[in-house]
Amino acid sequence: MASKSKSIYICSECGFESAKWFGKCPGCGQWNCMNEEIREPAVQKNSAGSAHKSTAPVSINEISTAEEARYHTGLSELDRVLGGGIVKGSLILISGEPGIGKSTILLQICEYLGKSLKILYVSGEESSRQIKLRAARLGVQSDNLYILTETDIQCVIEQMRTHRPDLVMIDSIQTMNNTDLNSSPGSVTQVRECTNAVMHTAKALEIPTILVGHVNKDGAIAGPKVLEHIVDAVLYFEGDRQMSYRILRAAKNRYGSTNEIGVFDMGDNGLHQVDNPSLALLSGRPKNVSGTCVTCVIEGSRPILAEIQGLATTTGFGNPRRMSTGFDYNRMSLLLAVLEKRAGYYFSNLDAYVNVVGGLRLDEPAADLAVAMSLVSSLKDTPVSDDAIVFGEIGLAGEIRSVTHIDARISEAARLGFTKCILPYHSLKQVNVKGNDIKLIGVKSVREAFEALSGC
Repeated sequence: MASKSKSIYICSECGFESAKWFGKCPGCGQWNCMNEEIREPAVQKNSAGSAHKSTAPVSINEISTAEEARYHTGLSELDRVLGGGIVKGSLILISGEPGIGKSTILLQICEYLGKSLKILYVSGEESSRQIKLRAARLGVQSDNLYILTETDIQCVIEQMRTHRPDLVMIDSIQTMNNTDLNSSPGSVTQVRECTNAVMHTAKALEIPTILVGHVNKDGAIAGPKVLEHIVDAVLYFEGDRQMSYRILRAAKNRYGSTNEIGVFDMGDNGLHQVDNPSLALLSGRPKNVSGTCVTCVIEGSRPILAEIQGLATTTGFGNPRRMSTGFDYNRMSLLLAVLEKRAGYYFSNLDAYVNVVGGLRLDEPAADLAVAMSLVSSLKDTPVSDDAIVFGEIGLAGEIRSVTHIDARISEAARLGFTKCILPYHSLKQVNVKGNDIKLIGVKSVREAFEALSGC
């Protein structure tokens, strides 16, 4: 007896499956995200009628380890994040908020890559005329760029097999659909199956493919979590759309480091790479103003100077407000507790705000000391010296812990004209930098650090 198709409900946020509808997803707790889909029964085949080919195992010593050729995109910042360029047969997912610059950067690299590669640009959101107008604004005029406006993934794969392009771009994967499935485009099943189909084709033909992915209201990639597992690299565009700077960060990369970032500046004619991010992020910094402090963080192999602003003011509410932009909120609360308990700086009846200038997100513990110093500077209304840089991790006992890459941080600070550096006392013995006219001051506690900054 043939089995019948059945209805299931799948969460569009986390992929949770249920036989009945829920207003609130039991898996992730989101409301109104359970979508109905029709699941067809699997076609069973006996072993005699199966056409599946078995794959024989290969000795690891027989596998070639020759250097893999990469396609350079013409943007050194993008190449840095990708680990040196685009690898043949790789599947790359670029995600970010609407208007952040995902489609823009793809069209821009087409101008450089189109000089030697045949590119197929698949769009499920824009017409070919719209893409042409945007390409003209960006100055893209490559003869090797071919536009395909299609949402049927089977037609896209057929064009990939027929024309054999050197590079494929799909904007976006959420608009693609497989006509063999009854679910609507953008659903969990459609995104998963369309990505699987593209992945198998890209690997078989060794065609590098770049997918554009939408994000949900929480900032995560829309669709199933398995989407991030299928692809070889996941790149996130960060930054405020109201600001010009964009940060491209790798959340996953099978062919390179996930610690590298690329910095871009959004202008009228597209994205421009920022070769000196430290200088750009410190431009417009106020002089002789309390509540601002400069730190140095390591993003991959690159030291970057960032300005941290702190503000402590009398609260007008029963419970003081805490707000953090570009720095972890829970980490900020921990630092406020340490400042009160260990250093005697009281914020319990004050509103506290922390902001990292330029849209940069800091997740390295080395930024702890600069955040604390900016808050204390605002509390005491005492400016931090303009030529001083601060970095170090703060422990729960109020001690300043050592950090890594001391020489790189000091060298970057000296290059940009800083003459004083407040760093952990135990890191002084790790310093091997010579020839820089920068004064190193080692501190052991938070209070000692602020006293050193006040005496600068």
